[in-house]
Amino acid sequence: MLTTLIFLAVCFVAYTNGANANFKGVASLYGSGTTSLRGALWWGTGTTFAGALCALFLADGMLKKFGGRGLVPDVLAQSPGFLLAVALGAALTSLLATKLGFPVSTTHCLVGALLGAGLMGNGGEVHFSALGKSFLQPLLISPVLAVGAGALIYLVLKRANLAPDHRTRTLDTLHFLSGGAASFARGLNDTPKMAALLLVLDAADVRWGMVAVALTMALGALLDADRVAETLGKKVTDMNPGQGFAANLATAVLATTASFHSLPVSTTHVSVGALLGIGITTRQAKWRNVGEILLAWVITLPCAALLAALVYWIAARG
Repeated sequence: MLTTLIFLAVCFVAYTNGANANFKGVASLYGSGTTSLRGALWWGTGTTFAGALCALFLADGMLKKFGGRGLVPDVLAQSPGFLLAVALGAALTSLLATKLGFPVSTTHCLVGALLGAGLMGNGGEVHFSALGKSFLQPLLISPVLAVGAGALIYLVLKRANLAPDHRTRTLDTLHFLSGGAASFARGLNDTPKMAALLLVLDAADVRWGMVAVALTMALGALLDADRVAETLGKKVTDMNPGQGFAANLATAVLATTASFHSLPVSTTHVSVGALLGIGITTRQAKWRNVGEILLAWVITLPCAALLAALVYWIAARG
């Protein structure tokens, strides 16, 4: 029974992840007017799904990292109640943010949920050194790198006449390809983080679980992504097609590099950071909206931790 609940909870996480995150790689296609919201969403969802399937073969390192081992004792990390609490804590936090239109990080949600369930289930003892080194450092560094990368790549492309202010056939093709690459990288990086919660099952089930994660991510995006899409496409910065291409390219490079090194970066942080870097360069950043997004990021981790701790407390007494 608990195994079924864990599987359904992981699918719930994947659904909310798709709703909140699938648009991130293609936000610039919509924001720059290169395609419609639905066109960008279908392209982003399809390429994210492809990246998620590739994670079946390329993401063993990330699978092991997000199973909770090293952060809490192995006995707790393998207990069904702990895994259920992590999944539900992360899913509920992501769902709330999606309904409010904030593009939060599922990685943040999962890390917060691991922390909250770990503290509740292990008498307040969590290996904070492992938390900082394996999880928090990549999450804190990645948005700063993304701001710099977005600004630098845009300036280089602009100087090379590869990022014009207006649409051209070549630019549209490159823009779609870069958006697809960013979405592919997101699917590759995020899928194993959620499927790792199924490691309590046998290996074959985990692989099928990753397929289920990929499918429910796609479903969540197609049914429930509109509010976050508006925030990412229109509210971080004004952009033209050349700027959108540069933002996607920066996101794709950083997220793919992190995936191959098993670094749990947030594609949210990377994509928003790249957009902000270009907005700073062009002096078009919408700082009030950016501030609201940053506040949502700060709240995400403790919110997920509290919800996961509550679920674990209820499950332990059920």
